[in-house]
Amino acid sequence: MLTTLHTAYSDTRAADLAWALGREPLPALAVLDLELAGATLQLRLLGASHQVLLEEEQGSCSETVACMPGSSTPLPLGVAKRIGGWEYEFAARVETLNAGSFAGRAQELLALVADHPHGLAGTFPGSPHAFTAMLAQRTGDQVRWRTWHAYPQEGQLVVTRTRVGVRTPAVAL
Repeated sequence: MLTTLHTAYSDTRAADLAWALGREPLPALAVLDLELAGATLQLRLLGASHQVLLEEEQGSCSETVACMPGSSTPLPLGVAKRIGGWEYEFAARVETLNAGSFAGRAQELLALVADHPHGLAGTFPGSPHAFTAMLAQRTGDQVRWRTWHAYPQEGQLVVTRTRVGVRTPAVAL
């Protein structure tokens, strides 16, 4: 699903993004509710930020990547945590591209997500390459999502990927 986000482009620097687990739902500009084989997933666009809410038999998980005033957790390169009965893994990277490459990459990503049944993308007024996009899937006992946060004025694209899976018990040797 592709939508235009009718708001000022406020999270304007990739370096200002922060990461958090367990936050309450924040006001969203666009929402996509998904059922993925027993998991309820809500993809939420928060301006140039995102929030994912996951509910499943093993519990719940809330991931937020946004400019959060007072946050002391900058965007990490990687995180691995146990959350209840789950293993949670998060990774992020920043791609810096020249103007031509950025425009091509933006078009490619928006085309990928726009018509995907588990995809949500929002563009901002004023720049066709200012967007946030999210794509989710379920594979076996794992729920995965990827996100892209575009900052055309900096030529930067923040790419994240998350995997949440059922924790497997340790096997005694």
